[in-house]
Amino acid sequence: MDAPTETRQKADLRDFLAAERTFLAWIRTGLALMGFGFVVARFGLFLQQLQVVEHASSAQSYGVSLWFGTALITAGVVVNLLSAWHHLRLVRELNRGGPVPSRPSTQAVLIALFLALVGLAMAIYLVSVHSSAKVHFENNNEELSMTPAANKGILDKPSNRSVEQTVEKLKNILQSRGVTLFAVIDHSGEAEKVGMKMPPTKLLIFGSPKAGTPLMLAAPSSALDLPLKILIWQDAQGKVWVTYNSPAYLQERHNLPSELLPNIAVIETLATKAAE
Repeated sequence: MDAPTETRQKADLRDFLAAERTFLAWIRTGLALMGFGFVVARFGLFLQQLQVVEHASSAQSYGVSLWFGTALITAGVVVNLLSAWHHLRLVRELNRGGPVPSRPSTQAVLIALFLALVGLAMAIYLVSVHSSAKVHFENNNEELSMTPAANKGILDKPSNRSVEQTVEKLKNILQSRGVTLFAVIDHSGEAEKVGMKMPPTKLLIFGSPKAGTPLMLAAPSSALDLPLKILIWQDAQGKVWVTYNSPAYLQERHNLPSELLPNIAVIETLATKAAE
């Protein structure tokens, strides 16, 4: 009786090519993880730069994205190393003609679970970022006026009083400081006379010839913005604002000498006190 002989099937070229395709697929997966991790890591920096562009009053920290990105990059490196080790082991088995294990890929399952957990954590993180950004945006809207004031030389201060009360307070401040009130223009009142509705809006024109004359002598065009003006108005949400031209803007617009800036800088103090 013939003794049983152990036969080993020689690996076919197609087996080696299939193993190589699998190895290259794992390399692509690792590279994709590292690239995506880099994008996620830079996401926090992008949000911070966006806040700077929007002139956010308080910067928020988005450092969590750096940890997510680092974890993904690390996972990509691990995938490439494990795939290289697995490919070398598989090629050795094929060369020996040994049996190739037919079982689910533990590496693929672990990567899938890891990505699922990271994806869930990132989804929760993005939802929290969106919620905080929405609250921050609403708070900023409450503090800003109807105009993009910062780049037009217009400043706004919120008032806790009605338009009439704020106007009366400003009148008293002007009188106590000896500043002449030239006119109070009731824009909303004039609109009502012609049958149109407008939220309470009043413009106060005031100044002092002693302070204004040197300005107009130095820059005659400053007479376009003199005497000084403060607008007290109510927006559509019922919020009252005290609005005025920035002294720095007026100085730049009319090329006023810096030594004359205090002559118009007083409007800052008057507007602040009226809004208190």
